Amino acid sequence: MGAEPLLHAAVINNARWCDAVCRSHGYPGEFTDRIWISVGHALPFYPNAITLAPDVTAAEATNGQDPSRPYSVKDSFARVELASRGLTPLFDASWIALPVPPDGDDPSWDTVVTPGELARWEIAWAGGGTVTGLFRPTLLADPRCAILACLQDGALVGGATAYTSNGVTGILNVFKSGIADGPLWAGVVRAVAALRPGLPIVGYESGEDLAAARQAGFTVLGPLRVWARGSAVP
Repeated sequence: MGAEPLLHAAVINNARWCDAVCRSHGYPGEFTDRIWISVGHALPFYPNAITLAPDVTAAEATNGQDPSRPYSVKDSFARVELASRGLTPLFDASWIALPVPPDGDDPSWDTVVTPGELARWEIAWAGGGTVTGLFRPTLLADPRCAILACLQDGALVGGATAYTSNGVTGILNVFKSGIADGPLWAGVVRAVAALRPGLPIVGYESGEDLAAARQAGFTVLGPLRVWARGSAVP
């Protein structure tokens, strides 16, 4: 799979994951060939719209929004200007891909399978922040989804989510607590490759996390930008 098809697959995969999370809270989104939208939800860290084509307009990205409520858009190609719609750039990031993941497994990584394990995972993921039950147990029943945890001496020291669709596995929510970036990303890659063998791994990162992903072998596919109004923080 070349860079352009990988980028397209990464964008759609991310939208599918966001839809799965929103759907688990009772807010399924709507897909067209150009955009995914779930206007009604106010979940933290998840957008209300994701552009699926580079020429999506500002009107399309904000269609149906209530200007009095928080609203956010993930512009998957960093091309839409949304300031005129009352939104502010929140952050920039880069789509990444590992087209041919290495073989091998990491025995310290495992898949979360019970609601209790998921609750523990979210506490670690939140890193001392507010735990709201963002990740619902229904995700554990989705065969495309895997919640991954790294355990060392009984302590949960790292984790990630993995979602498979469109011929790739997307990783998100990569976090660490007591583990260095190098072992974290190497472990995530091995765990996902063992779980979904033969599939490219995609995602998006910024800053130090992007540097760590590139050190682990990921290449950059292209930019994205997140816009938000109010307390919406995808």
